[in-house]
Amino acid sequence: MGTATTKSKNTKSQDGFSNRKKELATPTDLTASQVEAVSNAINPLIADTVALYIKAKNFHWHLAGSHYRDYHLLFDEHAEQLLAALDPLAERVRRIGGTTLRSIGHIQQLTSIADDDDEFVSAEEMLERLLEDNLHIAKQLRDAIELSQDKRDHPTSDLLIGLLDEAEKRIWFLHETLQGAENAE
Repeated sequence: MGTATTKSKNTKSQDGFSNRKKELATPTDLTASQVEAVSNAINPLIADTVALYIKAKNFHWHLAGSHYRDYHLLFDEHAEQLLAALDPLAERVRRIGGTTLRSIGHIQQLTSIADDDDEFVSAEEMLERLLEDNLHIAKQLRDAIELSQDKRDHPTSDLLIGLLDEAEKRIWFLHETLQGAENAE
């Protein structure tokens, strides 16, 4: 009996999903294609949020310069904000019956945020790189908001709107801080 149960969990069903995946498919009134579209929009956003979190912490840990304390605190605040967004995003995908990130490799497949392995990055360059990446996240959020509204997934849209507001605040702070950094020279 145990073998038959295990075997049936791994067989393909008529819609092409394994029965195991069906076990993860939380019931919803959204169609399978709506769930797939929203999940496919949110999962790369989650991967990019993880990558940007690591980048912000990298810069927080490896910062040097005359504005050390201010930038150190700013980068940590941004990292905490990004980290706080991860669980709500992933749980939103699960709540509608989708699946989300499973591993570092999966994150690497989906992220479009470049690694930042440079041994030294100037404080001004850190600000510029974080600004660019946050602008990218904001664009992804806008696209995902539009898609989730189109797919009738309004709770996801609401979550994304709040995250867009946070991204825009990060962009504003980075931009204004960068203006100060450029004027200081």
